[in-house]
Amino acid sequence: MNFDISAAAAPYTWAANFSEPMDELVKRYTASVSFDQRMWRQDIRASLAHARMLARQGIVQAGDLADIQRGMAQIVGEIESGAFAWSLDFEDVHLNIEKRLTALVGDAGKRLHTGRSRNDQVATDVRLYLRDAIDDIQVLLGQFQSALLDLAEREAGTPMPGFTHLQVAQPITFGHHVLAWYEMTRRDAERLVDVRKRTNRLPLGAAALAGTTYPIDRQFVAAELGFDGVCENSLDAVSDRDFAVEFCAAAALLMTHVSRMSEELVLWMNPRFGFVKIPDRFCTGSSIMPQKKNPDVPELARGKTGRVYGHLTALLTLMKGQPLAYNKDNQEDKEPLFDTVDTVSDTLRVFSAMIPGIAARPEAMRDALRQGFATATDLADYLVRKGLPFRDAHQAVGLAVRRADELGVDLPQLPLAELQSFSPLIGDDVFPALTVEGSLAARNHIGGTAPEQVRAAIARARAHV
Repeated sequence: MNFDISAAAAPYTWAANFSEPMDELVKRYTASVSFDQRMWRQDIRASLAHARMLARQGIVQAGDLADIQRGMAQIVGEIESGAFAWSLDFEDVHLNIEKRLTALVGDAGKRLHTGRSRNDQVATDVRLYLRDAIDDIQVLLGQFQSALLDLAEREAGTPMPGFTHLQVAQPITFGHHVLAWYEMTRRDAERLVDVRKRTNRLPLGAAALAGTTYPIDRQFVAAELGFDGVCENSLDAVSDRDFAVEFCAAAALLMTHVSRMSEELVLWMNPRFGFVKIPDRFCTGSSIMPQKKNPDVPELARGKTGRVYGHLTALLTLMKGQPLAYNKDNQEDKEPLFDTVDTVSDTLRVFSAMIPGIAARPEAMRDALRQGFATATDLADYLVRKGLPFRDAHQAVGLAVRRADELGVDLPQLPLAELQSFSPLIGDDVFPALTVEGSLAARNHIGGTAPEQVRAAIARARAHV
């Protein structure tokens, strides 16, 4: 992007007390317009609400308000068309818009800043921006959740191994596993709602740090901008960035969940598992090995998770040593915040597109169930139902598993007489309990993996998406 940095651009609004112009290196080092211009809509929205309040309170004339509204409408058109000339000489999005407004409408543009400071102005813009971003991300998250629920419904009865310690543990269904991913995203959605509540407080009116001498109406501005209320302390209002830290923390958890999901997809696509296929359009090939199909989307999501963690750490570090009130350090809050928003949004978009194309490979999943004695717990439960204490049942089944392993067979393949050698309580009714279908059906309760319960959970979940 090109910026106008000519000396003729105009003096700084704060330069009257300075004896020399800003060094060109300092100008570039301190300017933020290259990245904070993305908040131009929020800046104009907040400025118009502030102007309406000033006119309502008699602080500026109705004619000034009309001029400001007219000038802002033209600026919106210029920015949307790409005709707006962003300048480093005006440092940030706020001064760029104010200078253009003044050029268009004269003194009315100069009066707009009455009763406010860039400190409460930027704090308001960032909150408006993040509020808008959270609303957009919630929509994307809902689309992602819908894709997960569709996949879970499609595979509600598809048996696969459940793992602990990455070892075969018990039979579950693929749909049940996908619902676990959904539950993670449900908590993510709840956290975003919570973050939005604390983001949605109005700093404007705090001015630089102490409030203003003008008879402003902060509640009016809050209502105009859709805030739930105002920040109660002017010092805290201009210096608080908790909401940005909280959002990045919620985003880091969301990306943690995506990363865990990605790890499983990468493993399951490996031929040694072979549980799923990811569509070719979400994979890449090798420059040297023609057979390769690499799951680059899940792999990159794992990498981008670390990127979001870094932004969270950056914001925490940024804030930890700052005295009240506003400090220039806070200019560094925007790039981590903006990139977190972009990373989460892009990740949700691509996963929402990829999930519907994931195809389960039931044969590979069932083969894996035959290799890890997945129904051993079912045999223990069978013995408990026959009256054996669970610890004794656990020991008896452990011996049976050892024998099956020696013979190279699964538990249901052991002859009845062999099974009875480990407990005389075992009868020929044991074999239905040792099947995968029997194991799944037996866990027929809320939160269980029985296909009936999986479908019921999906129906409940759809009410929240």
